[in-house]
Amino acid sequence: MFSHVMVGANDIEKAKAFYDAALGALEHKPGVIDEKGRCFYITNSGVFIITKPINGEPACHANGGTIGFSANNTGEVDAWHSAGLENGGIRCEDPPGIREAPVGKLYIAYLRDPDGNKVCAVYKVK
Repeated sequence: MFSHVMVGANDIEKAKAFYDAALGALEHKPGVIDEKGRCFYITNSGVFIITKPINGEPACHANGGTIGFSANNTGEVDAWHSAGLENGGIRCEDPPGIREAPVGKLYIAYLRDPDGNKVCAVYKVK
């Protein structure tokens, strides 16, 4: 459904450290910085990008927005959460655990990245 997701960051290196650790726990390779200073995480299922806002204004998070990253099991969700906290992430919502959703049971963990973007790791419990 999505080709890419892009979030703004005020400090690309700080954001990269957070996402390298958190996404590394989900078995993704470290991000790659391009000639414009943007950081790309390229996968078979889409691209996640970190960039300074094009308009020169400070980056801010989307109120009500959440970006979810797929995990292969509950252990990856927990590792993602721990790695994120150890690299500048901020706790938000309930601790990692089972949530009931219209699509079934999800094992999910939420964080805010260093710029306040709300992100989560999700494993659909079978």
